[in-house]
Amino acid sequence: MRILLARHGETPWNAEGRYQGQEDIALSPVGIGQAQALGRRLADVRIDRAVASPLQRARRTAELALGPERAGMLTLDDGLREIGHGSWEGLLAGEIRERDPELSRAWREAPDTVLMPGGGESLQHVIDRAWPALARAMDGLGADDTLLVVAHDAVNRVLLCRVLGIPLSRLWTFRQAPTTLNLLEGATPDTLDVVRLNDCAHHTPLFGEAVHRAL
Repeated sequence: MRILLARHGETPWNAEGRYQGQEDIALSPVGIGQAQALGRRLADVRIDRAVASPLQRARRTAELALGPERAGMLTLDDGLREIGHGSWEGLLAGEIRERDPELSRAWREAPDTVLMPGGGESLQHVIDRAWPALARAMDGLGADDTLLVVAHDAVNRVLLCRVLGIPLSRLWTFRQAPTTLNLLEGATPDTLDVVRLNDCAHHTPLFGEAVHRAL
C-alpha cells in the first residue's frame, strides 16, 4: 500500500516562530494556498482512505488536499495530534531560549531526552500514540490502496524516524516543511519503506527553501 504522509500548511504562529503544539491554531492565508496547491497535486491521485489530526490546521489541510468531492471520506484520530509543548505553547522560540536556555538547547541537541515543561510530552510519548494511529489508519487496506495521513511536524518526524530505523535523537536531520509530502510503501507498519521525503514540489522550486519556524 502507499501512504501519503503530509504536514499541515503554515499558520500565523509558524510564520512568527511561535510554538503552537496542541493549541488549535488555524491556517494562515499562505497555509490555505499551500493546502490548495497540495490538492491540485493530488487531484488525479486515487485516495482510498484519509485520516488527519483533529487540530484544525491539519484537518483543514486534509480537506483542501482532498477537494470537495472527497472531503467526506476524512476521519480524525487523536493519536496524530502535535506534541504537547506544555508551558512553551504560545511562546516565541527566542522567548523560550531566554526563559529556559538549558532545556531549549537540549531540545535542539538531544531532543529524545526532553520532557516538555508544564505537563507537556516527550518524543517517546508522541511515538507511543502516533504509531498505533498509523497502524489503525492502515488496517484493512489492500496492496494497491492509497492512504492520506495529515499530521504535524513532530508527529511526522517520529513516524519517519521509526520507519527509517534511526533514533529519535536524529529527529532534526531531515525537514518537514508546510504541506510537505512523504511517500511510504509497504504491506504493514513494520515493513514500510520511505520512497519520498519532504517533497514540496507543489509550492517550492527544487532549490528553494521550504522552511518552517517552530512546531
